[in-house]
Amino acid sequence: MLTLVADNATDQAGAGVAGTTAATPARAPLLEVRGLDAGYGKIGILHGIDLDVREGEIVAMLGPNGAGKSTLMRAISGLLPLTAGSVTFAGADLSRTTPRAAARAGLVHVIEGHRVFTQQSVIDNLMLAGYDAPRAERRARIEEALTFFPEIAAKRHERAGALSGGQQQMLVVAQGLVKRPRLLILDEPSAGLSPVLVDRVLAVAGQLRAQGTAIVLVEQLVEKALALADRVYALAQGRIAMQAGAREADLPARLERAYFGEHGRVANQ
Repeated sequence: MLTLVADNATDQAGAGVAGTTAATPARAPLLEVRGLDAGYGKIGILHGIDLDVREGEIVAMLGPNGAGKSTLMRAISGLLPLTAGSVTFAGADLSRTTPRAAARAGLVHVIEGHRVFTQQSVIDNLMLAGYDAPRAERRARIEEALTFFPEIAAKRHERAGALSGGQQQMLVVAQGLVKRPRLLILDEPSAGLSPVLVDRVLAVAGQLRAQGTAIVLVEQLVEKALALADRVYALAQGRIAMQAGAREADLPARLERAYFGEHGRVANQ
């Protein structure tokens, strides 16, 4: 069984104020995905995906193994071509984009796994991540990224291969931050980490949100993801099975159904 602890705290962001006479018009989402289909060769993995992410919010993408979560992130960031649908980011059509063009636009994807150049120093890894940035800004961007991770800032001249697994994961996230993302996709950042290091990496996501960065968090540690997220989507068999606010009282039951029930019957209920 999927065990969750419901959090009944009131949402801080976007909470209504009693007595308000005029509502502020809702801003368009930073990321809009509509009718997205994608797969590998002739094998369809994703079907009719609709997804919104707004500035300064954390959206958790949950679902069982094999649901298509990482495939969806690859399709959004340009690593995998769409077979149908659209991806709009900051008003621009990125449906046929490349990962490099997406990153330049501010949509940065931190792929699952400790993908670093092990024979290069921490600084060199960050310099390589910032190769597209204006030369005059690179050093400042690196220092900005390292402020989130003093553990690796102190080892900036050491080989990345000499870092612990947790420190390598910090370096991977820092590589994404060098690009100064408006939206950061974190795909399984907790993979292979101890609970303490998981909390350390996820805490950075909260700091980034406070600075206005939007985050899509793909995570198998459901309770940790929900504790951090503003909203949640559940993916099952390549389709959106559910979407909800992360503080909704019935969320545990809805996630239970999304993971183990008929996905077509629970979507958007």
